[in-house]
Amino acid sequence: MNEKDCFGIVGGDKRQIALAESIAADGYRVYVYGFDLAEEIRGVVLADWKDGFDPCETVILPLPVMATKGFLNAPYSSEKIPLNDVFAEKLRDKMVFGGRLRPVYATSPVWNAIEARDYSEREEFAVCNAISTAEGAIQTAMESYEGTLHGSSCLVAGFGRIGKALSWMLRGIGADVTVSARKASDLAWIELYGYRAVRTEEIRGRYDLVFNTIPAPVFSQRVLEWMPSDTILIDLASLPGGIDAAAAEKLGLRMIRALSLPGKVAPKSAGEIIKETVYNMMEEA
Repeated sequence: MNEKDCFGIVGGDKRQIALAESIAADGYRVYVYGFDLAEEIRGVVLADWKDGFDPCETVILPLPVMATKGFLNAPYSSEKIPLNDVFAEKLRDKMVFGGRLRPVYATSPVWNAIEARDYSEREEFAVCNAISTAEGAIQTAMESYEGTLHGSSCLVAGFGRIGKALSWMLRGIGADVTVSARKASDLAWIELYGYRAVRTEEIRGRYDLVFNTIPAPVFSQRVLEWMPSDTILIDLASLPGGIDAAAAEKLGLRMIRALSLPGKVAPKSAGEIIKETVYNMMEEA
């Protein structure tokens, strides 16, 4: 077995565990780094990142690569793994894949010499991930809302990939769905699909559940003041999100920040999505 048959999975959550097991099931040799606190991972070799990532030619980093500033996202590691020159040097001459890589480039100039690709920026990854996120959002809503989603009044803020998937699923359950957007073309599509349409800057009204997918300040105190006190706000957008958490608390509104849902509610599927995306990128290289 040569280096091209070996993968290194470095850090990450349950998604990367599922990813490692799935690649191993495909017949490749898989080394995992930063998982000494995890339960048994089937078919892989546990290794220490300090020894380097040989014999792996391909290294897959987590999503996101950086958890806290300057450290690898590695919740199953008993030690913090610094993203510095030492770490980056070990990736030289490797084909590296990671999610949300851009912040990592500032941790060491060595990254300028590393062949790195971001799988989270691929369209096939984003679409498949949106499905898992939408399912996770619905699960979160069902666990939090005392009524049934069937017949509930739901607002989905934003008509990107997640907004499209979530709106479609909510209507399938029988919810009364309103979707917000800024672009006239999106508003036209929203109406064509049979949802109620509202401009994002004109959000008003009474909803049982509000799902925000917009990573920008949309739900200010002025907007939240229109919401009934029993409205449940679920923010799906990456930090800092789109809902003013302090204003929501002040007004007595329940806000749930639901991040990284695929890794929490569907880690096996999320791992498969990463694997297939990386395979596609390797074929194109």
